[in-house]
Order: sequence, then structure tokens, then C-alpha cells
Amino acid sequence: MAKKSDLISQSAILPYRLRKTGPEFLLITSIGSGRWVLPKGHINSNMTSRQSAIKEAFEEAGINGRVPKTSFGIYTYSKKDEPGVPHYQVEVFTMRVICVLNAWPEELRRTREWMSPKKASDSVEEGALSRMMLDFAGELER
Repeated sequence: MAKKSDLISQSAILPYRLRKTGPEFLLITSIGSGRWVLPKGHINSNMTSRQSAIKEAFEEAGINGRVPKTSFGIYTYSKKDEPGVPHYQVEVFTMRVICVLNAWPEELRRTREWMSPKKASDSVEEGALSRMMLDFAGELER
């Protein structure tokens, strides 16, 4: 694993809604690989990590909602498991989704899908993110 000083900072939104059957999470597809991910990106220099995550949620998933001032957690990942490949540290904020747009900036480049916490956690590749999703689902179900 990379040293903390070598990590590239990103921020993300874990979008959720509450249904009678329980919480659901919204995942989107990555543009490059098509795998399921959270809306996330590099933190803009003129924004806080929270503001940047909210912007990414709008651009990548076409959503808006309530976001707490503090993050829920942090996970790290690398796009490839090879030496010299950048490692990322992602600060995750939860969002209770209030608005889902029919049209949004990246709608032609991504697919979005509401999933049960179990399906969502099984759909992401990062183990730490998967556990974070299940932990948050447990908090919502209390």
C-alpha cells in the first residue's frame, strides 16, 4: 500500500433512499471500466471535500439531497494492483437523495441503479467500501 503522503485525495457520495423494504443505495457505472462505483472525483482546489462530492453527485448521477457536514468514512483504492500506479484516498459523505433528475451532465456516459445494501456492497470491488456500505445500512435500519 502507498504511504499516506503518496495518496491522491478524492471525495464521494454514498446516495441512499429509504423504502418500506429498507434502504437502497444508488450506484453508477465507471466511464472507463463500466464497473459499479459511487459518484466521486478529485477535490476541487476552491471547494471543500463535501462541496466537491456534492458536485460530483450532480454531474455523474443527477442527484441532490441532504448531506451531513462530516464524512461517514474513508477508503483507499488503486485502479491497478501494480507498482507505480497511483493510490487514492476517498472521503465518503452520505446523501439522503431528495431529487433524481431525468437529465444530467453525464447521463449519456453512465448508467445508474438503485440497489439493496447487500447487492450494492457485492457490486463494488473495494472491500473497505463494501464494508462501509453495510455498516451504514445497519445504522439506517436501527
